[in-house]
Amino acid sequence: MRRPKPAQDFAWAIVFCSAFVSQDLRAQTDEIQVYTGGVEEPGKFNLTVHANYTPRGQTTASFPGGIVPQGSVNGAFEWVYGVSDWFEAGAYLPVFTVARTDKLLLDGAKLRALFAVPHAEQRRFFYGVNFELSRNSRVWDTSRYAGEIRPIIGARSGPWDFIANPILDTSFNGFNRLDFAPSARIAHNHGAAWAEAVEYYGDFGELRSFGEQDRRLFAVADHAGKFLDVEAGIGFGLMKTSDKVVLKTILSHTF
Repeated sequence: MRRPKPAQDFAWAIVFCSAFVSQDLRAQTDEIQVYTGGVEEPGKFNLTVHANYTPRGQTTASFPGGIVPQGSVNGAFEWVYGVSDWFEAGAYLPVFTVARTDKLLLDGAKLRALFAVPHAEQRRFFYGVNFELSRNSRVWDTSRYAGEIRPIIGARSGPWDFIANPILDTSFNGFNRLDFAPSARIAHNHGAAWAEAVEYYGDFGELRSFGEQDRRLFAVADHAGKFLDVEAGIGFGLMKTSDKVVLKTILSHTF
C-alpha cells in the first residue's frame, strides 16, 4: 500500500465510487457480498463502503411507498472492530439510498457479530456464522426490525475457494416465515493480491411457501492493495422477478 497521503487517498476513492454509482443507480439491498470467514485483526478497525447500482431493474417498488430499484444507488458504511482472532463486531451506519430523483434517503442501521474459525484464509476447510440486527426506515422495509443468520461454510483447494452462505432472514414474526436467501462463491486466486470469482445470490422466499423467487449471477474481480481493498462486479438477473443488471463495488481499508 502506498501511504504518502493515506487519508486523502481513501477519501478520493470513496468520492470516485460515489460519483460513479450516483449517475443512475441501485439494487434493493445494501450489501451484495459472500462472507468468506475472514475476521479483522484483533485491536484494529476497518471501514468498508458498499455501493450498488441497478441500471436495468424493476421500475416499481416492491411495496407501496418503497424504493424503485431502477435508477437508484444504495449502500452502507460498514464499521468493524476485531475483538479476537475468532470474533469481530460491526455496525452499518448509515445504510443509504440515492434515489433516481437524486434524493438522499437514510434507510436505517444495523449491528452485526461475526464468529469464525481463526485464520480462515489459511485453512483448507473453514466455517463461521454471522448475526445481524437492523432497524429499517419505512421506505426500505415493511418491517421496522429485521435480522439475519448467515452460516459460512468453505473449502479451499490450491488457488480455488468454494464458499456457501445459506442465509436465513427474519422479521421476528415466526419460524415458518423465515426467508431462505442463499449465496455462494467460487473464486480463483492469483497469489494474495488478485482473484476473480463467480457469485450466486438467490431467494426462495419464506419457509412456509418455499419456492425460488430470485436468482442472480455475478462476475467479480478482487484486488487486495496495501492501503485499499477493492471488489467490483456485474450481476445478471435470471428470473422475471430479478433486476436484470446490477453493478456492485466494495472498498475496504483497515486502520
